[in-house]
Amino acid sequence: VQLQASGGGLVQAGGSLRLSCAASGRTGSRYGMGWFRQAPGKEREFVAAISWNGRNTYVVDSVKGRFTISRDNAKNTVYLQMNSLKPEDTAVYYCASGKTLSDYEFLYEYESWGQGTKVTVSS
Repeated sequence: VQLQASGGGLVQAGGSLRLSCAASGRTGSRYGMGWFRQAPGKEREFVAAISWNGRNTYVVDSVKGRFTISRDNAKNTVYLQMNSLKPEDTAVYYCASGKTLSDYEFLYEYESWGQGTKVTVSS
């Protein structure tokens, strides 16, 4: 599976962005999807994940109530709606796919990664 993330940009604190992750290749398989982010000088961290059928979603506590993950399997696309953005949300955001989401918070769970899209939140 090849992944292409988009939708990043510069936004003021309190604003919103919607990230998209388009999948191509073996999209007929049932893949769970996740979003991670990496701020400058920090390790890549889990943000959100969604099961292949969209029935199960998971978000890290720091974005709960502000970020929503969703998917449209007809378009082979996963979204991350980010509202009430804060300067600490500034990072490069990566989407990833994995066959299972048993350990959805961990990088090793995912097989394919997108190239990342940069989000900058100004105060």
